Amino acid sequence: MKFGKEFASQMVQEWQEAYMDYNYLKKLLKDVLNFRKKNASQSSVLMTPKTTLRRRLSLYRAFSGLTSLRNSMRNGSPRKNNEDEVILVSAVQQQSEDDNNDSEGSYQTMFLMSSEEGGEYELVFFRKLDDEFNKVLKFYKGKVNEVKAEAEELSKQMDALIALRIKVDNPLIELKSAYNGTNGRAHQPDPVVPSNAGTKQGRTHMDAIQEVEMSNEGISEDQEMRPGKESKSNLNVTDGFVLPKLEVLDHIRINVEPETPVSTLKNVFISSKSDLSFSKEELEKVQEKIKQAFVQFHQKLRFLKRFCFLNQLAFSKIMKKYDKITSRNASKSYLDMVDNSYLGNSDEITRLTERVEATIIKHFSNGNHSEGMKLLRPQTKRERHRITFFLGLFTGCTIALIAAIIVSIHARNLRNSEERGRYMEIIFPLYSLFGYIVLHMVFFSMNIYLWRRFRVNYPFIFGFKDGKESMGYREFLLIASGLSVLTLAAVLSHLDMEMDRSTKRYDTITELVPLGLVTVVLLIFFCPFNIIFRSSRFFVIKCSWHCLCAPLYKVTLPDFFLADQLTSQIQAFRSLQFYICYYGWGDFEKRSHKCQDSRMYVIFYIIVAVVPFWVRVLQCVRRWFEEGDTMHVFNGLKYFSTIFAVVMRTIYDLRKGIFWKIMAAASSGVTTISNTYWDIVIDWGLLRRDSKNPWLRDKLLVSNKKIYFAAIVVNILLRLVWMQLVLDFQETSFLHRKAMVAIVASLEILRRGIWNFFRLENEHVNNVGKYRAFKSVPLPFYYDGDGDKSL
Repeated sequence: MKFGKEFASQMVQEWQEAYMDYNYLKKLLKDVLNFRKKNASQSSVLMTPKTTLRRRLSLYRAFSGLTSLRNSMRNGSPRKNNEDEVILVSAVQQQSEDDNNDSEGSYQTMFLMSSEEGGEYELVFFRKLDDEFNKVLKFYKGKVNEVKAEAEELSKQMDALIALRIKVDNPLIELKSAYNGTNGRAHQPDPVVPSNAGTKQGRTHMDAIQEVEMSNEGISEDQEMRPGKESKSNLNVTDGFVLPKLEVLDHIRINVEPETPVSTLKNVFISSKSDLSFSKEELEKVQEKIKQAFVQFHQKLRFLKRFCFLNQLAFSKIMKKYDKITSRNASKSYLDMVDNSYLGNSDEITRLTERVEATIIKHFSNGNHSEGMKLLRPQTKRERHRITFFLGLFTGCTIALIAAIIVSIHARNLRNSEERGRYMEIIFPLYSLFGYIVLHMVFFSMNIYLWRRFRVNYPFIFGFKDGKESMGYREFLLIASGLSVLTLAAVLSHLDMEMDRSTKRYDTITELVPLGLVTVVLLIFFCPFNIIFRSSRFFVIKCSWHCLCAPLYKVTLPDFFLADQLTSQIQAFRSLQFYICYYGWGDFEKRSHKCQDSRMYVIFYIIVAVVPFWVRVLQCVRRWFEEGDTMHVFNGLKYFSTIFAVVMRTIYDLRKGIFWKIMAAASSGVTTISNTYWDIVIDWGLLRRDSKNPWLRDKLLVSNKKIYFAAIVVNILLRLVWMQLVLDFQETSFLHRKAMVAIVASLEILRRGIWNFFRLENEHVNNVGKYRAFKSVPLPFYYDGDGDKSL
């Protein structure tokens, strides 16, 4: 693999604008090379016999020896003529206006051969090279300052954690008595603990000594990391032991309880954080939160270290390529500058990484090095061959079953059967539920493949755990193909539409097949055992619960993304409602029901269609209150207009009449226009008039711009198809109305699949523009009286 491709593949995608632009610099070198080739071809024509003779005579000069260079370097650096120098690199200090002590340096290269023919090409190259290096250096300095500030925050959190450990476990009484008994000279101040408190079970005397020794071991490095030596005020040093002062617990509040609807309602009336209860459960929750924060912090350090290494390697590669093209020796001077700069000479990230690893191993892994490093190292996902095997098996079975169903319909002439209408009205909606689910999963697996293909960081956006727990596109296709096999086999067994004329009943077992199938699917989905991708199933269940409880949970991207998916599955929810009515109140043995005659069924028929859109309205309200962005208000109004259109359409179905038809048509038209505009302009970020790419956006991940225009046109057409569904359908001679509704619902799922790709692409581009590569981890300890500020 060429270095350019390898360089791009190892980038932190959200930081790609901060990396050295290797491809552009290589393009500038290509211009230099083309000029030199052109110049060399002209000079070869004008070459005289005298110059040719001079080159031939050089073959007969005395040999200077292989060790002459080494001998010249014996007493210092090699002798170098001024005429051999190509560039001079110097540092330019720019004093900050806000703080005279904080200066930001940049580097400038002087090209000494600009007067030569073609030197202007090389001058442009070095100017761009300086700009790229200063950009990389500025970004790296800023990120190092950020992690240093975060390291200070985590150090304070660790001080509070150790103080909480001492307060909860009470090891100081035994430690004090044991230490006084050994030398008789240590006089430790009385800890702030109850006088009758003893060491709890499971916590030994040696555990306390080990924890104090670990605190003592890191004192010097901690003080180096913390400005102003303020950490001494929080420590109690006695004869080599370093103990944190327990008074720090008097000035903090704690927040370790997970967000629940009850806690959200309480915070509406009580905004302060909870007090410390000094319980064992509280300590465990605090330790878990701080451990997660350290793991996330270690990942930042790894990314920064890789950023530094890759850019240094890129500058080395581009300079060696320059030397090779121009036959000069400029790389040594420039790379010496890179090595001596803050980018190549700073070891703060390395020291912070070592300190974080030591903290994780000692404080959160009980001194087990392998266990601690297992927490910090990302788990690589193993591709399993059995997933590919079963995917191929189920796909082949699906194709065979579809062929068998088509043959069975034609062989029995079922399209002209008297029971065709009853089958389409009752049985078809039961199985169409699984068709919608399978189709949605197939399109989502295609989304995952395309996100990976175009390097959209979807695991970070969705908050998936790194490693083997997240599902890829093969896993989604496997689940979809397995479900399709079960559904198609059930459909094939259900195609016998003949009734027993003596009893006028159908086969009971056959009629119960759809109910058994949906029961199996629900049991697998809610199965608590570690089978069939439990972590992914529970992730969807958690997000679904957050949607149902909106706005009592903080709205995250997975929550409103799932709610948007549910708005495209209205027909699936209505099919599930029909299951309850048909098997609960209908006579399934005779394939008859009176659901449409029930007023309660009609009311829930409207509610089921409205609930997903109402969830989005509540989520927009919650985000508006938290973020204060009025765009969430307009987004909520958009979903509210969709609710109004659905209600008008349902009333028109029940009452008919010209008035209700006009209301349904008008509301559907407004909803279609507003939703289409929001999809393309807001969610996808397209149709920007001042963009570098006309009528698109500045940053595009798909190189073919026609794809974006085609997606815009397809989205508009599919929105219009949805409007036709909202208005009315007339049954055609070759398609039943239920089949037409299923086709339109499938087209809506297709539109959602297209929307998914461009929506996440736009989110990824926004993250890249803001260099947002990490999610913030909430810390457990807060300042007293300020619940929004960490220690």
